[in-house]
Amino acid sequence: MKKLYATIAIIISFLLVAFFTTNDTTKNNKIPRVGVLQLMSHPALDEINKGINDSLKKSGYENGKNIHIDYLNAQGDQSNLNTMSNQLLQKNADVLVGIATPSAQSLANVTKKTPIVLSGVTDPKKSGLVKNNIHTGNNITGVSDQAPLDQQFELIKKIMPELRNIGIIYTSSDPSATTQMKQFKKIAEANNIKVHLASISSLNDLTQVTRSLIPKVESIYIPTDNTVASGLNNIKDITTQANIPVFPAAETMMKDGGLATVGLSQYEIGRQSGEMIVDILKHNKQPNKTPIRFIKKGKLIINLKQAKALHMKLPQSVINEAEKKGEIIR
Repeated sequence: MKKLYATIAIIISFLLVAFFTTNDTTKNNKIPRVGVLQLMSHPALDEINKGINDSLKKSGYENGKNIHIDYLNAQGDQSNLNTMSNQLLQKNADVLVGIATPSAQSLANVTKKTPIVLSGVTDPKKSGLVKNNIHTGNNITGVSDQAPLDQQFELIKKIMPELRNIGIIYTSSDPSATTQMKQFKKIAEANNIKVHLASISSLNDLTQVTRSLIPKVESIYIPTDNTVASGLNNIKDITTQANIPVFPAAETMMKDGGLATVGLSQYEIGRQSGEMIVDILKHNKQPNKTPIRFIKKGKLIINLKQAKALHMKLPQSVINEAEKKGEIIR
């Protein structure tokens, strides 16, 4: 009997060791899962998503092979954002990614534990996502799309030195757009430019709001605003007919009728967001100790095709600079 008990004890010990070894191996070999929530389909946001995927791929992550990437697009519907945020959380994602402010806010509402990387949020602190842009104090970090507003204003003044009235079209419910509007307004007014504000609650307001600005302004500025950007072609039709140039904050708005900007690369925002995801997955970097990244260097982009449509001649110095360091749309 003693030999039998000893044999049984050895077998149990062996099984326990095998169980825990297998469990550890399974844990170590677990394929990471990333949940990506995008506000809507739009060139700027699509570029961010592309930058994220390329960055992950460069770091050795291949979707379906050694990483699972669950991508959901809310198509601009707030109720979709709430539903999809819960769906991603239930899939036990190791990292959640919010592309644009409403997506990041929706994810933040469903979890205070799972790491969240925001991408394309102008001011995370003012959007209520973090306690501080340097020390976030929670499970969130990421990359801002704060435009170089001073440089953008200087460019507008170079092109329109006699400018006295400028309009700003923005979505009232978009914290990022509202923040940029206030900052740009402050810069313009400090330079003796009168600012005429025009807010929309949805795309349905855009045509009427744009027409209301035409008699009051000589140009229009559009902050980083996904809703307004998605209707930029409508704005272009109205403003071109009135010979009023549009200066957008984001480079992806330029091909839809913007005249000029110093814009940030949306792809670069995504690429750097991807780097932060990798830091969390591979190096266990904690979001609460990871500052929000701000990209400071913008690129000069001018649209000569739109300038011609507006019967405007851009300063040669601006054209020369765009040829050397920036981009020209012809």
